[in-house]
Amino acid sequence: MKRVMLVAAYDGRDFAGFQAQKSGVRTVEGVLNQVLSEMTGEKIEVTGASRTDAGVHARCNLAVFDTESRIPGDRFSYAMNIRLPEDVRIQESFEVPSDFHPRRCRTIKTYSYRIYNAPFPSPVYDRYAAFSYTPFDVEKMREAAGYLVGEHDFTSFCSVYSQALSPVRTITGISVEEAPCGSPVRMKDFFPSLPEAESRRHREMDPAGKAQRDKMPRMITITVSGTGFLYNMVRIIAGTLMEAGRGALEPSAMEEILLARDRRKAGPTAPACGLMLSDYQIFPDQEKYPAGKGSQGEGFA
Repeated sequence: MKRVMLVAAYDGRDFAGFQAQKSGVRTVEGVLNQVLSEMTGEKIEVTGASRTDAGVHARCNLAVFDTESRIPGDRFSYAMNIRLPEDVRIQESFEVPSDFHPRRCRTIKTYSYRIYNAPFPSPVYDRYAAFSYTPFDVEKMREAAGYLVGEHDFTSFCSVYSQALSPVRTITGISVEEAPCGSPVRMKDFFPSLPEAESRRHREMDPAGKAQRDKMPRMITITVSGTGFLYNMVRIIAGTLMEAGRGALEPSAMEEILLARDRRKAGPTAPACGLMLSDYQIFPDQEKYPAGKGSQGEGFA
């Protein structure tokens, strides 16, 4: 018997989350179990490190399983990718010690939340970014995000359906970045007066928001790193930062929201399509269960 770890990437759009469910709906874990069982002739059940929610993507989710198969650990990725559907691929596979499990290790997970901020949606970004036509003040979003770094009780940023033993989590870093992604068409070459006319119209309609509107379209990326996350935590953080960005709440209100320990005080849960598990750090010198019972390893971010 040996233990193999998989590094899985998937497009979560057509999955009801990572974890297998009794209802039989399509999940990443269910697909992995089926392919591995068919390959090995054994009943294989993988255990994921992060149980991402329905519609959430991953570039590097981890899963382990035990098998008596003679297939070398590093060859499972090749054998599985031939059989897996197009929206799941194994990036790496390798044998690990029999008592190793990423949920019991000290880890830093990083989630990225992308917002396509433009006057109109684009099918190019539709699957992997949330859309908003409201211009956001990124500086205010950054200021608000600063209040969340460190160890806090994140009850206000957690779904009421969470079953976590403790709402205390540690965010090790959070950033808000923007990048232009405008149209490749340059109309000013044909109609030189158009930009000035549009500028006047926007200034008259929305003078306060003109500076932000002039930057659109753009991609805003919220990146959150931490030792573990609660159910919907990153999506609620993203939704609340968007509220700060559009001026619905002051950045300093984040401190009050944390202290309130009340889900109703935070912003809406941002759409799942914008969220991706983008990085996973494991500290190998801490493999012998340093995270206690593994309560920090919950997913559903």
